[in-house]
Amino acid sequence: MIRFFAKCNTLVVNSMSAKILVIDDEDSMCHFMEIMLSKEGYTVDTTTSGTEGISLVKKQPYDLVIADLNMPEMTGIDVLRRVKSFKEDQDFIVMTAYASVDTAIEAMKQGAVDYITKPFKIDEIKIAIEKNLRRKQLQIENDNLKRQLQGDNSFDKFIGVSEPVIKLKKLAERIAGTDSTVLIRGESGTGKDLIAKAIHHNSPRSNGPFVTINCAALPENLLESELFGHKKGSFTGAIKDKEGLFKVADGGTFFLDEVGNTSMALQVKLLRVLEDKKIVPVGGTKPIQVDVRLIAATNADLEDEVKAGRFRADLFYRLNVIPIFIPPLRERQEDIVILANYFVSKYCEKMKIPVKTISPEALDCLRTYHWPGNVRELENTIERAVLLSRTKELTLNDFPERLTEPSQVEIVKDTQPSSPTLESIEKAYIHYVMSETGGKKSEAARILGIDTSTLYRKIDRYKLKDFSTRKTSQFRSKEPKT
Repeated sequence: MIRFFAKCNTLVVNSMSAKILVIDDEDSMCHFMEIMLSKEGYTVDTTTSGTEGISLVKKQPYDLVIADLNMPEMTGIDVLRRVKSFKEDQDFIVMTAYASVDTAIEAMKQGAVDYITKPFKIDEIKIAIEKNLRRKQLQIENDNLKRQLQGDNSFDKFIGVSEPVIKLKKLAERIAGTDSTVLIRGESGTGKDLIAKAIHHNSPRSNGPFVTINCAALPENLLESELFGHKKGSFTGAIKDKEGLFKVADGGTFFLDEVGNTSMALQVKLLRVLEDKKIVPVGGTKPIQVDVRLIAATNADLEDEVKAGRFRADLFYRLNVIPIFIPPLRERQEDIVILANYFVSKYCEKMKIPVKTISPEALDCLRTYHWPGNVRELENTIERAVLLSRTKELTLNDFPERLTEPSQVEIVKDTQPSSPTLESIEKAYIHYVMSETGGKKSEAARILGIDTSTLYRKIDRYKLKDFSTRKTSQFRSKEPKT
């Protein structure tokens, strides 16, 4: 015998609109529960058959199943086992007239969230149902929040449709599931931290901590203490033992930003962590085992730093297991408009104002600007424009003058043309090769015989911006045949 008291067809978990299934071999109990619970605002289905109850759970979702333990066809625990076999997360309350610790424990072992003894007071069952529905609602909210946080740290958060970005995200997604050390390289403001977070949150360590520190932000003595911790009395001001960030990151990921700014002495300790997975606090003697995946980042040319003797070669090779290079924004112009519109929507929503548009002239200006500060500079520029604009459209007047000023490329300026410096010659030659290759960095680096990252650094150093789009046959003839 089945009775339906339906008020909605969707699963909505809260204390007043949840859907409940009651299974009891006594028709009078089913009838009572239906009337009592429906008056409380619940949607209620009832059945006197355990088999039919199982069939109902298979066909439609219920926020809560309430079943009697002592039924002739099958016991409530049998129903519970069957339901849990195909719907493990189904919340279940059992009712029993034979109250005992043993039956309660057995029901809980099989997955029941609560039990009620007969005869019960109406208020008792109301409280039990409401308590468990609220617990379910809290669980759903927590799961949604976890998914939302996961989404905020997904690779989609790194916005771009350009070929370099697509390749970058595909590589990062592939390596996320590994435990290998990663070295992220790129200029300041390109989003190295976004990639590091996405790798962590898509890795087996996602439930562990994600700890980050900027090595350029602290002096050497403080940085060492932050990384490895210290023992009480190891230096002036060390009034108690302190746990280092490597220990805090145990079981998770440690993002070491601007690793190129570490001293040689500190590099030795970092090498030990990578090789032995052990740290020694400042003033300590006993090594501490840590389980940490290291992701490092830098905007420096570490190969040049190694050659100059400022960065240990062995540490560089340990860090550079999986290198990831994030191209500067000027190298992916097709992403500029997408990012600009995204930031406009973001800050309009944040400021609780209608979404603005960007005029075609302003978009052209944004697209052709050099963006030395990369995505971070673009975001700050858009935030400022949204804040200051008084119209529905962002125009050139809403953006800083530097965006509209024509770029000037100084090549060789020397007061003594007969004896130019090596630096001015290098600057002129790089500009010449970049112009001849139409601004293609990888091709220019091949012709110049240097690494692409070295070329980026030199372009920034010499402030080279405008390159013609012509490409001479002289350089085309040097390309390898395929």
